[in-house]
Formats: sequence, structure tokens, C-alpha cells
Amino acid sequence: MKKPPPRKLHRGHFAFMRALAQGVDERASWERYLRLEGEHVDLRTVRRTIAWIRDAFAAAARREHKPGTARLILLDPERFSAAPALPSLAEFAAARGLEDFSEAEQVEAYQAAYPQARAGQGGASAQPSRRARVIARQLEALRWLENLVAQNPRPGDSVAAWLHPALAERLERAGIATLEALVERINARGARWWVQVPGVGERKAARILDWLHANEQVLGLRVGPHAVQPRAQASAEVLAAVVPAATALVPYEKFVLPAGLDGRAGCFRAPTAACRLRAANDHEAIGAWLAAKGKGAGTAVLSATQRSYRREAERLLLWAVLERGKALSSLTPEDAFAYRAFLANPPPAWCGPRHHQRWSSGWRPLEGALTPVALRQSLVILRSLFEFLVSHGYALANPFAQVALPAQRPVPLGARRMLSIAQWDRVDDMLSRHADTQPGRRLRRAMRWLYATGLRLAEVTALRCGDLARVDAAGHGAEAGSRWQLAVAGKGARRRQVPVPAELVEELGAELARHGLDREVDAASNREIPVLARFDAELRPLSWSASGLYQAIKAFLARAAEGLEESEAQQLRKASTHWLRHSCGAHALQGRDGQPALPLKVVQAQLGHAFAGTTSMYLRAGAGPAEQPPGQGASSGERGEHVRG
Repeated sequence: MKKPPPRKLHRGHFAFMRALAQGVDERASWERYLRLEGEHVDLRTVRRTIAWIRDAFAAAARREHKPGTARLILLDPERFSAAPALPSLAEFAAARGLEDFSEAEQVEAYQAAYPQARAGQGGASAQPSRRARVIARQLEALRWLENLVAQNPRPGDSVAAWLHPALAERLERAGIATLEALVERINARGARWWVQVPGVGERKAARILDWLHANEQVLGLRVGPHAVQPRAQASAEVLAAVVPAATALVPYEKFVLPAGLDGRAGCFRAPTAACRLRAANDHEAIGAWLAAKGKGAGTAVLSATQRSYRREAERLLLWAVLERGKALSSLTPEDAFAYRAFLANPPPAWCGPRHHQRWSSGWRPLEGALTPVALRQSLVILRSLFEFLVSHGYALANPFAQVALPAQRPVPLGARRMLSIAQWDRVDDMLSRHADTQPGRRLRRAMRWLYATGLRLAEVTALRCGDLARVDAAGHGAEAGSRWQLAVAGKGARRRQVPVPAELVEELGAELARHGLDREVDAASNREIPVLARFDAELRPLSWSASGLYQAIKAFLARAAEGLEESEAQQLRKASTHWLRHSCGAHALQGRDGQPALPLKVVQAQLGHAFAGTTSMYLRAGAGPAEQPPGQGASSGERGEHVRG
């Protein structure tokens, strides 16, 4: 077993011990100099740390052949009683009735009463006690030792050399071995970087940040401002500044095309006079294509389809410039075949976890090799890109036109990617007993709305109270027969009406009232309040991000899997938000106790499927892939674009 590196002494250790030697309160000294070591209320930690520091000091003194200094530092001044406090000369004279005597006579009497005292001008002072002498010598020894052995941390130092051993061990288990790696992890993941480090909570993370800030100059490593405030409070400008624009593995919006590879002189550029796009280079041409896939060229927020298309164009643009050394508009069919092989086996430097946001330094264009289904989808999208460029007079040819697509296997919609009715009932029961906190109630609301409505992740996080409307079922007013419907803008800008159980709307109304808002969900003042609002924001209720919701549901389902048979537990651990959509469709068509099966057309309308054949696939499914239009494989966008986009 590899021996951990020895801990290093820093100036905070010396300052703490000097404070203790001089009688400063132990708790105050600890809080000021050694917060990173742990909680001051844990006296065992405090005592162990003090003992380690004294032993380290003594060992350093012995290495310098100063055994006397080593013994001195190990002495506890508390063992020596302090000399009794002596009265001042004036106090002594008043107590003995000597006010009318001369000062010389007062001093003579004082010295007779206190032989250990030494006369001085205007009074007397006690000779230093043995305790005071020990303290003075210890302080002198600490100053000598500090100049000798105190070190400054360096980026490549092990976390175990500077942080508390238990804390360092947890960081190392999470793959954070050095101080440089620690700062990189914090900057890459933001304020909640510690969530992925078991055993490091918010308070320990705050102490680590304090230590890094205190040593920022000597380390030469800086924790960015985006990592010291909640994500919701970080401005777009702050996030954009985390990774600068560059010709490197950065997202499309930050990728800088080199002058010779920007496509202005691409080998297969059409004549400028024939181009009907306002695009001077390949980057702008991709932007025009993405705008054409949305509701309008001026929209600032990309749709799910645009994000999926951007991902594929982004990967190809990065590959063409960084790997192939070519402009996008200079790619040949041979390049297209090479790119297909690249996607099937990308180098590690191109791959990273999908939960890294686009602003993060940890973002990468791929997670790993594409599955045949995802590879097929990527090639189909790239064909579409070049068809657009050719048809609009930007490019002369489509290099992906002849690239063979991976074979497509027909798979029932939802196969292996949905919960059984029994599994959902178990999850719903756990939701009922979930923590009655604002985040806990929001998670419960989110999962029940997803299951009841079959909404997509992007759709449910975009919901506002104003999207809800009462529908009079009986035609006699909005009393007992009142129902609720959602107006949803889905894929392809198709709008649909989705029924919502009244109890879910009542639960939402209770949450609104709890936070001082109108209990009537459809009140005018509630129109812009998100259905999945985060009410812990300082200024106004904010939407729950798609990535935040996704991760929260994954974590909850992982907890729900605990204690189950391994096969069932594995099923729950793989489940995600889209599984709830599949479960909604399949259970609605199958029917369940007290709920008759719904007609196919009703479920198709609720889920927003363009084709009834897509919905009918739930009838043949026993259990999930992402929905797919005819002739295409399942898109990986449904699985992870909410995080990368």
C-alpha cells in the first residue's frame, strides 16, 4: 500500500500555536487559523491536531540538532502556575494607609511585603514567572522554526500534504490528488463541485475554499467567481468568462476559426454571387442552418431540436479543423468516411462526462464512442446540414451523401426503458414519504407531473402557471366538475392540450400559498411563476434547470433502488426522466386498477407524437428507447442534450 505523503507545516499552524501559547481562546484561535482541520466543537480533532503540530515542531527542531528546543516546544505552559498578580504601588499604599508617606517610604514597605518585586518608577512589577518565561522562550522558538520549516503550497503538491488526512482521503478517492486538480475540479463544476465527492459536504467545501482563497497568491491558482456563488446567481457574463474563446476543444459559440480554415476559401464553396445565406464563413453558415431549424432567426434560446443539431455540427466543425486540418466546406467524401470511424472510436481527450455544462472547462464534445443508433442519427443530421448548404448556394457538394448509415433495428418504443406499474407505485410511495422541505416537495411535484402528463424534460421545466387553464367537464360552471389542461408547445412548435389531474394542481396551489403567492394557480399574478419554481431564490421564483431536475431524479431513483433485488435495482438505477414519459404512455394504453385504458388517439395527442404508429409501439413494449421519427434511429439528444445544451 502506497504511503501517503507527510503533511506539511504552514504559517497557519505557527500562528495558531502562538495564539494558544499567549492564552488566546482555543476556539477563536482554531476558527481563525485552522478551520480547514475540522469543526472546533470536535475536541478530539482539536487535541489530535495540536498534538500532531507539537510533534512536527519538535521533529523539525531535532533535525536541526536542537534537542533542547524540541523539549521546550513540547512543554505545556499550563503545567506551570502563573505568579500571583501583585498590586500596584498606589493600591498597596491605599490598602496599608500609607497615602501620606513619601514614595521612597512606600517603595520600602512594598519591597518588605513582596520580596520578589522589583522597584520601578511609579510602581513595581513582578519578576516573570516560570510560566511566563516558558511562553516567552516558546514564542522565540516558534519564530525560529517558522523561518526554518514553514512552507508555501505549490500547485503540484498532494492534497494530503496540506489538508486534514480524512478530508484529503475523500478527495483522493474522488480522483482529486493535487491542489491543482482540486482547483480545476472546482472551476469546472462550479459552486456545487462537492456534490460528486462523497464525504465532503457544503461546510467542508466552504472551508476548502477559504483555504484556497487565503493561499491564492502563493499557489498561483485562482478559483473563479462563478464557483463561489449559486449557479442561479451567476450572470451569463461570469459563466462565459470561465473558458475564453479559442481554437481548441470548446463549444461552437466559443470556437475561433483559424484564418486559413474558416471556409472563406473552402474547396467546395459555391460562387459568392450564388449564395443566398448571410454567411461569410463556415461558422456563420452553421448558425444560419440552426436558425432555420428554429421558430425564428432571432430567437436566443435554442429548441431541443436545435441543440441536437448544434451538437452534431459542432463535433464535425471541431474535428475538421483540429483533427483534419481542413475547413468544413473543404471536406471530401473520404473525410466523411474518416469522421464516421472517428465517432465510433474517439480519442480520450475528446470525451468527458455529459453533466459538464457548456461554460465549464470540463466540457467535451463526446462522452465516448457513439452507439449504432446515435451514429446513425449523427450522420442523418450531417447529411441534412450539407443538403441545406448546397440548396442555399453556400456549398457545391454533400460529402456525407454516400456514407452508409448503420443498420436500424426496429425496437418497440419504450422497450426496456420504462417502469412497470408496480415499480412506479413503489416510487410514488417513496415520494409520499419524501422530506417535507421546499426542494423535497419540488422533486415530488416534478416526478408526479412527468408521470401524469408524459411531458418531455424540456417541456416540463418550461411550464408556467399561465399555461394551465380550467376546463368545465360538466358544462355547469367551474365547481366539482372542473378539470385542468396544459397548453404545451412541443417538438416542431406543435401545440397540444394535456390534461392534468386536479390533485396535482391543488398541490401546486398549496405550495404557492406557502410562499405568499395567490393559492389560485390561474390567478393573473401567478402567470409567470414556473410550475417547478425554486422558491429559495432571493428575488423571484426561478425555473428549475433541466440538468438540475435530471440529476435530482436520477439521485432519487438510485435511492429507491436500495434494498431491492439486483435486477430490479439495476433497472431503477438506469431510469431517468424520459422513462417517466414512456411509463405514462404505456400505462395509459394498458390501463390499471381504477383507470381504464385510454384510446390510442387520446394518448398520441397527450404525448405529442406526430404519428399514431409511434404511440402504438407502446402496446408492443414490455418496457423503453427514445422516440424516433420514421426512418431514423433513436437520438441521443433525448438522453443527454439537456445537460450538454
